[in-house]
Order: sequence, then structure tokens, then C-alpha cells
Amino acid sequence: MPGKLSTHVLDLTTGRPAAGMRIELWNLDGKPHQLKAVVTNLDGRTDEPLLASDTMVVGTYELLFFVKDYFVTHHKDSPFLDRVPVRFALADAKASYHVPLLVTPWAYQTYRGS
Repeated sequence: MPGKLSTHVLDLTTGRPAAGMRIELWNLDGKPHQLKAVVTNLDGRTDEPLLASDTMVVGTYELLFFVKDYFVTHHKDSPFLDRVPVRFALADAKASYHVPLLVTPWAYQTYRGS
């Protein structure tokens, strides 16, 4: 099975996917550089994997979730959180990595999913 990196964002205040959240993917090896910027779809996911088998490289990465922008747009609240960085390491370029974010305006949780 070829490797890939994916994410999924859930808005725990509504119990629904967080559609319309901006996410940036950064490679932090050497000089940090942005690889991709995407916006979640109606299912709270990206339309394509963030990294696919041809772009999977062992290294340190960061997903930057624009939580404040999402909550201001969708709930008109002034959230406590601004941007949520999730830093992680890809140790196997042939493995699949799924990094979900469960989020409210004041808290978040993430884990390595399947």
C-alpha cells in the first residue's frame, strides 16, 4: 500500500465537520518551507491527500490549522485559539498517516489516526 498523509477537522461545538478551514503543510527539515495550502471541504477533509506516495519523504512536518479564522467566519465568536500547529515526524514514507483535529474555540485534540 503506498504511503499518504491526510487530515480531517471536526468542529466539536456543532458535532459536524469543519468545512472551510484553511490548513498549511510545512516541511521543517532544513529551512522550513511551505509545501501546500488547502481548505477543507464539506466533509472537513481535503480533496486530495496532503502528501501522496510520490511526495512522501521521511522528515519533520507541521500542519498549521487556521482555527480563529474558521470560528470567526462560522460562529461569529472571538475564539481563544488562533492558529493551531501540529508538529509530527514521518518515519516511513510507505506508511499512511492520518492527523485528525478535533477543535472548539478554546481547546483541541489530535492523534495519529488510521
